[in-house]
Amino acid sequence: MGREARLLEHELEIPEELAGRRLDQALAALLPDYSRSRLKAWILAGRVSLDGAAVSPRTPVATGQCVKLQAEAETRADDAPQPIALDVVYADEHLAVINKPAGLVVHPGAGQPRDTLVNGLLHRWPELHALPRGGLLHRLDKDTTGLLVVARSEAAYTRLVQDLQERLISREYRAVCVGRLTAGGRVEQPVGRHPVHRTRMTVTPKGRPSVTHYRVLARFPAHTFLALRLETGRTHQIRVHMAHSGHPLVGDALYGGRQRYPAEASAVCRAAIDGFRRQALHASHLRFTHPVSGAPVECVAPLPADLLALLGALAEKADAPIDFNGLQWPNSS
Repeated sequence: MGREARLLEHELEIPEELAGRRLDQALAALLPDYSRSRLKAWILAGRVSLDGAAVSPRTPVATGQCVKLQAEAETRADDAPQPIALDVVYADEHLAVINKPAGLVVHPGAGQPRDTLVNGLLHRWPELHALPRGGLLHRLDKDTTGLLVVARSEAAYTRLVQDLQERLISREYRAVCVGRLTAGGRVEQPVGRHPVHRTRMTVTPKGRPSVTHYRVLARFPAHTFLALRLETGRTHQIRVHMAHSGHPLVGDALYGGRQRYPAEASAVCRAAIDGFRRQALHASHLRFTHPVSGAPVECVAPLPADLLALLGALAEKADAPIDFNGLQWPNSS
């Protein structure tokens, strides 16, 4: 994609409390709105001087020295803003939380340069042009629904990326899997790219460490409604882990295999299972600390209509109606 740039200029004096520190460490303390990796890259590119001289990231600094930064922040010039409807769950001047529908691709790519969530975000908030990935902290698959965090400033982006890396952002999902699970559990298996089918991920010793926790919310004759929490956020992690455990998600054409029906299922139930053409996965809860105010933020996205319809069909023989949105992560399972 093409790029355009905006000029960043800072002139700073090294305070006494940072004397003796490495330049990259001192600059990170003086300019906390930028990530350490970005500051280091600018130093290595010669965009930072110390008393007028080029320096390395490891150069020690002294009280009163003058640090100058002149750099270009690349923006995404080719990501065209588009008036795409967005379900905004939370927004302020620092961040937003979006409830993504099924079928919406998150990032533009070679196969789909337009009509993505990023295109809609850039139309709603043009300042996101200056942030990596349009301010998005994480992504969801095209056919997974639910909550995504979007940073709206460099400072918020840097802080939220750090919190995500330190596992301080809690992400909870709802899913329907094949098979009747009797209890919750934990899947800890490394996930990496499939060696043959490059569009797929798989459990492999060469993969990255990955941990998924799951709890049973409701059981049906041949399926289970689950709550899941991620410790890590690998591509397709929940889908791969549940398939590896022998309980793929309903509707998952990539990892799911054949459909499974309850014994003596009605025609309505069988039609609901056959008609669910995406993975039954929804990002339902987000909990994190606001990157500026420090206040706790919790967002909840109700189950989408198609997933509620599937659950209703699976629960056709239940003794009483079930409030699926009201089911919470159990204290024990």
